[in-house]
Amino acid sequence: MGSLAELGRAGFSVPRAFAVTTAAYALHVGTTGLDVLADQVLAGVRDPHRRPELETASARIRKAFEEADVVEPVATPVAECYAELCHRSSRPRVLVAVRSSATGEDSATMSFAGVFDSYLGVSGAGPVVEAVRSCWASLFTERAISYRLEHGLSHRETPMGVGVVELVDARSSGVAFSAHPLTGKRDRMVIEANWGWGEAVVQGLVTPDCVEVDKDDRRVLRHEVATKEFVSAFDDRAGRVVGMPMPERLRSRSVLDGEQIGGVVDAVLEIERHYGHPVDVEWVIDRDRRPGGRVTIVQARPITFRPQSGTVAAWDPVAYAAKYAFGGGADR
Repeated sequence: MGSLAELGRAGFSVPRAFAVTTAAYALHVGTTGLDVLADQVLAGVRDPHRRPELETASARIRKAFEEADVVEPVATPVAECYAELCHRSSRPRVLVAVRSSATGEDSATMSFAGVFDSYLGVSGAGPVVEAVRSCWASLFTERAISYRLEHGLSHRETPMGVGVVELVDARSSGVAFSAHPLTGKRDRMVIEANWGWGEAVVQGLVTPDCVEVDKDDRRVLRHEVATKEFVSAFDDRAGRVVGMPMPERLRSRSVLDGEQIGGVVDAVLEIERHYGHPVDVEWVIDRDRRPGGRVTIVQARPITFRPQSGTVAAWDPVAYAAKYAFGGGADR
């Protein structure tokens, strides 16, 4: 979430949003005693590879989180910030993505990306507060507990922040890597794209189109158009983002044309220059965007490097697929 705010200040196109800080998380877990409970439960978990112990610890802690109401000094400001976001968007119940953002998640040396939960298509103050709580609870997924054990970290060293981000009306979306995610080549950019929101990709429901670009002259070196069976779209009856069958006319059609590829390339190169290192960027093309318009950025993080080799770490599609959970819903 910090990267999104920084990019907004730097002039990039980012959606309206607000942050629920790590201080709010600390207040909640301190007041409810959840931090002490986590200490007690995790004291008996020492092996990051013993799945039964991880499962038991995770289930116990996450259940306690879901049963504890968000403390009023946090719940009320979150509801007020959501109301302000609705006002700024000129909509009474704006759809938002509620995204986990733990300390260290967007680091070049740590790879928490894909470990925590986020929820898309949430509307209404109550569901937003509940989604924030669920994001907090995801600090204690089995993978998160295991990862911290492997790196000698305590949950107290990686408190959870949460970003509440206005959901862009996506024509298409995807992820782009400013260095090749498998080979580490820095003269290559890889773009993956699907229609609508990217959750059909990250949930493993669809194989996205893949574009490889030469960063020096911006030539498209490879453009593979996949057969895309599913799309993530907002279901009015369900009140959330769901996976739906892809309309036949779009299944084998290229998601991005040359101008749109250029727009993604421009945005990612600018972000790489801004940070001074290779980046992994989540992007969205709004339905209202016109040719030459800007691509919206919803996340940017360093590409994690392998300390022992100094090369870019291979992208883990399983980790990427775990980044999101379909969720949300509206007040009834």
